[in-house]
Amino acid sequence: MESRVQENLSRQHRALGLLSELLDEEFSYLKGGKPQDVSRIEISIQELLRQLAVERVSLRGLVQAVAPGAKRVREILDAVPSKEAEALRDLLLRLDGMEQACARQAAKNQNLVLALFDQSRKLLNFLQEKIQPKGTAYSAKGRMARASNAPSLVSGRL
Repeated sequence: MESRVQENLSRQHRALGLLSELLDEEFSYLKGGKPQDVSRIEISIQELLRQLAVERVSLRGLVQAVAPGAKRVREILDAVPSKEAEALRDLLLRLDGMEQACARQAAKNQNLVLALFDQSRKLLNFLQEKIQPKGTAYSAKGRMARASNAPSLVSGRL
């Protein structure tokens, strides 16, 4: 049973390595201004996260099979032989390091996305301000009318 726990942790470690590569690739696409590529890679990231969640649920079942009532791998380390416990500790440390690296990269990606969103929103507001008529403009009846900068509801008949 302990070997299955170790195999599960190894799969999670490899998946986090792949996640790290995907997050790096997403960052490069964000910096390069390639939204189509970002959306494609985001789908892959979401699928990988879904698979990782399935692995975590499976791991919890394996842990409870080794020691009923246990919820984490660290809780069963005393119940397994010392050689396997040391291997599990090592895997847990590496897994934790990979999780931290992925979290840092995801935070960088999030910050860049928010900055790009803010930049786009400000540019759109600027363009809207520039195309709004200043001062007077022609009304629907062909007369000069004062332009309203505020949004309004238009109603009328054809």
